[in-house]
Amino acid sequence: MNILQGRPRHALVALTIAFTAVGLAACGAIFPATSVSPSAAARATQAATAVVPAGLEGYYSQDIEWYPCEEGSMTEADGGADFECAYAAVPLDYADPDGQTIDIAMKRRAASGSAIGTLFINPGGPGGSGVNLVESVDGYFSDSLLRSYDVVGFDPRGVGASTAIDCLTDAELDADRAGSEVDSAVGAPAKDDAADAAETQAEVEAYASWYEDKCEANTPADLLDHVDTVSAARDLDVLRAAVGEDVLTYLGYSYGTYLGATYAELFPANVGRMVLDGAIDPTLSAGELTLGQADGFEKALRAYVEDCLAGDNCPLSGGVDGGVSQIRDFLQVTADAPIPTSDPDRPLTYSLAESAVLGILYQSESWHVLTQGLDQAMNQDDGSVLLRVADLFASREGDGSYSGNGNEAINAINCLDYPVVGDADSWEEEREALEEASPTFGADLGYSDLFCQAWGHESTRERTEIHASGAAPILVVGTTGDPATPYAWSQALAEQLDDARLVTWRGNGHTAYGRSDACVSDAVDNYLLAGVLPEAGLTCG
Repeated sequence: MNILQGRPRHALVALTIAFTAVGLAACGAIFPATSVSPSAAARATQAATAVVPAGLEGYYSQDIEWYPCEEGSMTEADGGADFECAYAAVPLDYADPDGQTIDIAMKRRAASGSAIGTLFINPGGPGGSGVNLVESVDGYFSDSLLRSYDVVGFDPRGVGASTAIDCLTDAELDADRAGSEVDSAVGAPAKDDAADAAETQAEVEAYASWYEDKCEANTPADLLDHVDTVSAARDLDVLRAAVGEDVLTYLGYSYGTYLGATYAELFPANVGRMVLDGAIDPTLSAGELTLGQADGFEKALRAYVEDCLAGDNCPLSGGVDGGVSQIRDFLQVTADAPIPTSDPDRPLTYSLAESAVLGILYQSESWHVLTQGLDQAMNQDDGSVLLRVADLFASREGDGSYSGNGNEAINAINCLDYPVVGDADSWEEEREALEEASPTFGADLGYSDLFCQAWGHESTRERTEIHASGAAPILVVGTTGDPATPYAWSQALAEQLDDARLVTWRGNGHTAYGRSDACVSDAVDNYLLAGVLPEAGLTCG
């Protein structure tokens, strides 16, 4: 899972749901329906064959060749595989469908019972791998859902096993995540060096230019200009048709809600049963999104500290304010002198420590791991647990390789989705607002627009409301204590959509389905399985 775009100093926090070994709650079985299915949902699930966009007939009618594949890869299995894999061809540029093509990777888990259709899933990001996500659905989707749907995870264009962005070697990724690669590459000052606004902005520009050069050198030609969400949504419609579905049944988390809502805006007649969990407000600029996340993560940190102080073996003391200050002091210690770990070549730097803290704040059920890691680092001068947590969320394997490219893809996708807004003066004002909203993390979250301006691949996307007029009802799920996609964003999307129902979970952490309670899982399952929306205003937890 990605945590930050590029280095923390000029980052957008990635919008990826964390399904990792540090903890997951399983869903319960479906309960009886609680409301009457709207006629629009029924019409959508009974729709005639969807219209094929002119010029794309060959893509929509292509034969998909599924083959048994190994867990953890798209490689063909020797036998006994639980998954099938396939690739679909799509245009690199939809304005030139007869031009260059790219491949989109899919992995399918067959329904354990009689399938009623195909459920497409996306974990977020941008840059999250649905191919990897589908291998974990047994742990958090309900048995009823798994009996009834073939579940298909896909890697969006630029991501993972699809035609992918490639920028850094594994060693360079290690150095970049540790916060040292940019210093040696462009001569940037260390994070704790005093620098005025002009010097800091020059550092951001130099880093973006360095990163772009790396990506241009290793990524297929022209791909960096065509990894926007609109193109990814058009790919998803090709996948829908290629697997033989007349309408799209979809469950998207976090950034996956933006992908799903974009699809619904482009192809409203093709929307079947769609669930968007941990939604993004599509009207937000990059600066507004980052400010919301800064506030969200600061509140999540305070909630964690309160929980830690009430439990056992907490390395913090005093009240919440005191505990938060101790974490800030600890992070500063790592900036001044990285803490040793079990790997003598990889001490716990500031950047890695901050990534570990942010990552665990995505999952309240894993807060005890953060407590363990902080206790080890603060009292034993050993950063091993926190390093392992940071590596888990970055998809770094034990052998030093990376199983995904989310750390690289997020830069390119975000910069095509978010038009540059502002100038040097407004970006400095934005940085000050971020520090006010989040004294712990805000200083490391600024200059997103400056980064994208220096990146060099210009966005043409307008940040506007999404209404999806004519689409079947869409179920939006929001979590009140979500740090990465604040609850207000789910409220905003549900209000914008012409036909939507909002489910609220009173809880902490990022997203709800699969890690909350039976109330949420029942609401989602009832809609996906029977087309039955929950009662208006349903609040769980």
